[in-house]
Amino acid sequence: MKFSSIIKIAQTKLKQLARKKVMQNLILVSGVTLFISILGFFKETVVAANYGLSLQLDTFYVAILIPGVINTVFLGSFRSVFIPNYINELEKKGNIGSFQSTSLIVTILVSFLFAVIAYLGTDTFLEVLYPNKSLEFYQLVKDQLIILLFAIFFWGIASTLGALLNVNDEYRLSSFAGIFTPILILIGVYFFKSQISNTVLAWGTTLGALASCFYLLIIAHKKNLIILGKLDFQNNNIRIAFQQLPAKITSGLLTALNSVVDQFFAAQLVIGSIAALNYGIKIPAFLSGLLLVAFGNVLLPYFTKLVLSNRKLAFENLFKNLRWLFVGLVVITIFGILVSDFVVALLFQRKEFTVEDTQVVSTLQKIFLAYIPFKITGMIMVNFATSINRNSIMAYISLVALVLNIILDYIFMEIYGVFGIALCTTIVTVLKSMTMYIYLKRLKQKNDLIVQ
Repeated sequence: MKFSSIIKIAQTKLKQLARKKVMQNLILVSGVTLFISILGFFKETVVAANYGLSLQLDTFYVAILIPGVINTVFLGSFRSVFIPNYINELEKKGNIGSFQSTSLIVTILVSFLFAVIAYLGTDTFLEVLYPNKSLEFYQLVKDQLIILLFAIFFWGIASTLGALLNVNDEYRLSSFAGIFTPILILIGVYFFKSQISNTVLAWGTTLGALASCFYLLIIAHKKNLIILGKLDFQNNNIRIAFQQLPAKITSGLLTALNSVVDQFFAAQLVIGSIAALNYGIKIPAFLSGLLLVAFGNVLLPYFTKLVLSNRKLAFENLFKNLRWLFVGLVVITIFGILVSDFVVALLFQRKEFTVEDTQVVSTLQKIFLAYIPFKITGMIMVNFATSINRNSIMAYISLVALVLNIILDYIFMEIYGVFGIALCTTIVTVLKSMTMYIYLKRLKQKNDLIVQ
């Protein structure tokens, strides 16, 4: 076949994909996310220039760890089980008002509960995970944590409102909610650093969460999507959502604990290791986050609707697209590794961020980049499993992964230092993705036998 013929076939395939609504939504959300991510990276370069690998930055990452886990694990988990079961309620023309009210109340109560737990457990958390640190270290963490706890409430409400917008195909508007936090952090660093240097990042994060919450509330209200009714914990789809929630939370918590474990081991090394680890993962997180936000926002509602109409076709689409996506991500990863040194120097190397810092962060970044194809495809498979209410398997996989992460972190840290922690993260991510693939492949085979 001639090269020109291959090009024409590829162009035809791309045009066919571009006409599909799900692809249009993915491109739209990816574009918005790209813009916000670029702004976020600019924010990171400013933070790097002003703080370097310092005690202030180390303590901020420690302080935001627990609120971040609560947001990702508990609030994110409820959002994930909310979407497929809310769509089921819509399809059955059920009581949407009751479903919304019950979900919102649960989110607020969970936010309050875990904010209190985080506050009361701060001293224990610091003593166990970060022993033998200076009094200044502990005080800086506590000062920032108190501010960040308020962000939990705003993240919780914003999570439910964002899910509501995504279910109704308002992906572009919901995606813009992420723009406020980097903007407010930049304002804080530029204009208020001299007054509140040690807490400016925490204030920017919390005020950004507040702004995002109000933005989503206004958008949802204008779109007439908020329909509140009486609380109803007996609703069938709400009960299914609650039944799926423990497994989803367990899976998310165990996954999030990997970051806690990594920071615990990094804290045993020299000052700046925690910050180096976080900087090393920023660009891989940028690349993966760009796609994960788009896939997470678009594919979970898409898979749920497709499973309800044609379960066999849903499985076929999943595995067909995973193959092509994995190949494309491998190409992106190789390119990213080749330009890693240049990119880190370009983005971060100035003022307090030295040439030596660049070498450390770039090496960490190369290790983290290697897991991108597995992380992205793994999260797509997780979304698919959630759409069919198969969350329990993820809890088992995450438990084994956490145990393996602890063992490998200890072994590799002794041999390679902070680089060993990054290597462990990559290995565990690869194994989790492969296990999820095998599980869904077997599930597809069982489904095919039932259909036949």
